Amino acid sequence: DYDVRFVYAHPADWYVSIFPGRDVIEIPIDEVLDINGWDIRKALGLLLKPNPVMLEWLSSPIRYIWDDAICGQLTEFSHRVAHRNACLHHYLHLAESQWTRHVGDNDEVNFKKYFYILRPALAIRWIRLRPDVSPPMNLQAMVAGLDLPDATIGEIARLLESKSKAKEIGAGKRIPAIDALIAEETAWARETDKSRQRSDLIGVADELFRRIVGEVDDV
Repeated sequence: DYDVRFVYAHPADWYVSIFPGRDVIEIPIDEVLDINGWDIRKALGLLLKPNPVMLEWLSSPIRYIWDDAICGQLTEFSHRVAHRNACLHHYLHLAESQWTRHVGDNDEVNFKKYFYILRPALAIRWIRLRPDVSPPMNLQAMVAGLDLPDATIGEIARLLESKSKAKEIGAGKRIPAIDALIAEETAWARETDKSRQRSDLIGVADELFRRIVGEVDDV
């Protein structure tokens, strides 16, 4: 299957309206494609939080369409706004909400849903151990770049292998090594989390927004 994410911009007149228009494009998910994108104004606003999702999109090793000029500007801006605490807040919230939704007190777990919790937990560990480098989007790269116990690496490898062989990998007993990793990293993140928006860069974001929309108008 394919996860496709994108950022788009309207002509300038679209943004000058009493009633703001819809700022996302979402295409119904099917067995092959999961496609959605954000308007540039929404994308820049989330970067200011900062929301690491945009950082992940920009650092994806797989690119279907990539505008060097515009994406280069977004990437440069993302490096300015990214800071450890706000990214940590995002990953902690994601891990905790997915844990509550998919695991909780259950003895069994849908293994595909495990990844929804495992990935932010690994990102938290990455931030803890490698705070000067943004967590990679690729889960295997993240595992390879972290000092994890052999038992945990083995369990993650087994889950990844099962996922690669089937669209649905089913459910089963919770995996203690993965549960322990999630518990350890979310506990550390709760003690460390101090999020704040990058209000000092709002003017820079506004300038970038106008520049990108201007380029769309020139096309």
